[in-house]
Amino acid sequence: MNKVYPDAKAALDGLLHDNMTIAAGGFGLCGIPENLIAALHDSGVKSLTIVGNNAGVDGFGMGVLLPARQVKKVMASYVGENKEFERQVLSGELELELIPQGTLAERLRAGGAGIPGFYTRTGFGTKLTEEKETKKFGNKEYVLEPGITAELSIVKAWKGDKSGNLIYRKTSRNFNPMIATCGKVCVAEVEELVEIGELDPDQVHTPGIYVDRIIQGKEYEKRIEFRTVQGATVAKAGSGVRDLLAKRAAQELREGYYVNLGIGIPTLVANYIPEGMNVTLQSENGLLGIGPFPKPGEEDPDLINAGKQTITTMPGSAFFSSADSFGQIRGGHIDLAILGAFEVTDSGDIANWMIPGKMVKGPGGAMDLVAGVKRVVAVMEHTSKDGSPKILKQCTLPITGKGVVNLIITDLCVFEVKSGGGLVLIELHPNVTIDDVRSKTGAPFEIKLKAG
Repeated sequence: MNKVYPDAKAALDGLLHDNMTIAAGGFGLCGIPENLIAALHDSGVKSLTIVGNNAGVDGFGMGVLLPARQVKKVMASYVGENKEFERQVLSGELELELIPQGTLAERLRAGGAGIPGFYTRTGFGTKLTEEKETKKFGNKEYVLEPGITAELSIVKAWKGDKSGNLIYRKTSRNFNPMIATCGKVCVAEVEELVEIGELDPDQVHTPGIYVDRIIQGKEYEKRIEFRTVQGATVAKAGSGVRDLLAKRAAQELREGYYVNLGIGIPTLVANYIPEGMNVTLQSENGLLGIGPFPKPGEEDPDLINAGKQTITTMPGSAFFSSADSFGQIRGGHIDLAILGAFEVTDSGDIANWMIPGKMVKGPGGAMDLVAGVKRVVAVMEHTSKDGSPKILKQCTLPITGKGVVNLIITDLCVFEVKSGGGLVLIELHPNVTIDDVRSKTGAPFEIKLKAG
C-alpha cells in the first residue's frame, strides 16, 4: 500500500467535504502542519469543526481559516492572542467549545484508543462542566468527559518513513501523537521523508498503523510566536510589581521540587530560583527541565514553553506528549504551580480564564493544574485597575477551580488560605499597613504576621 503523496493538495484529495470535523496537531505555532493547513484553506471547504489546542494566530496556522469563513465551530483549550478568533466568538459568529488543555489531550487520546469516556477532577464545579455527568470517587467529585474522534487528522512530524512511522522533535510533539490516532483518516507531513527501515524502531513516536497518507513538506516557515532571548527579556520584565511578585513567589520553591509556572508573571519566577537550589520546571506542552531563554540567534522554533516563548533545556531534561504532561499534572506528580489570577476568594476559589463579554482566552492548562498539583500559589495585583478588590468572598468571574489555592501573593501582602476556608495575613510588603490591606480586600482575614 502506497501511503506517499506528492504534495498536500494530493494528500487531501477525496477526503474533504463541508461540515466535517478535522483535528489538527500543534501548540501555538509549534509543530503545526503548515502545508496541509494551506491546502485546506485553498480547497475552500466550509462549515468545518476544528479540534486542536488553539486556532493559530491572525493570518497564520489554522487562523487563516477564520477570516475565510471556513469554520463554524472550534473545540480548543486556548484562544490566546488570535484577535479574529476572539472577535468571532464574542460576536456570536463562531461556536466555541472550550476544553481544559489536559482534558482535551486525554479526550483525543481516548478517542483514538476506543475509550468512549473517562472521569477527571479537572473542571469540576466550573462553567465548562456544569451540564456534565459527575460521579464521586472517595471524597471527591469527578466529571465524565467523552472521547473525541475526527473524520480527518492532520499532523506534522520531524521525520517519517514511507510506511508512516513518525518521529517528532522537542516540544513540537505536543498534541500531534494523540491527534494522529483520533482520525478515521490521518494525513501527516514531515520535514524529512526517508525509506522504510531508515528510522530506528526504538525512536518512533507514532507507529505507521495510524498514518494513512504522508507527504514531504515544503518551505516550512516555522514561525516563532514569542521570540524571547537572554538579556533583553529579563531587562524588560525586571522591575516594579511584576518583579516584586516573582521574587516573593520564588521563596515558595523547595529543594527537589517539580514546578509548573503559569503564563505571565509566574514565568519570571524562573529568574529568582535561589542559587544552588535544585528545582525542575515543567511545561504542559511537553517538557520537563526548562532552561533559561536562549542567547540571541540560538532560538529554536521546536523548543518553546507553555507561553509560546523560546527556551532552552537543562541537563536531564525530557520531552513528551501533552497527554503525558497532563498525566504528570493530574497524577499529583507536580509539587507546586504558580499561577496568575483575576480573582481569588477566601475559600481558595480562583478565576483566571475569561471575562464574559470582554475577553475569552480559554482555560489552557490552568484547570488541570489547580485540580492536580500538590500546592497552588496565586500571584496578582491586589486590586483591579478601577481599584476594586480582587480578593473576595465569592468570585464574580467564571471560576477555574474551587477551593484549590493555598497561598495568595499580591503587591501589598501575602495571605495563607486555611484548609476549609478563611484567610490569614502572614506578611506585609514594605511601606504597607494592615489598614491598607483591609481597605482593599473584599473578604475578612485573620492576622498572624511573621516576625521580620
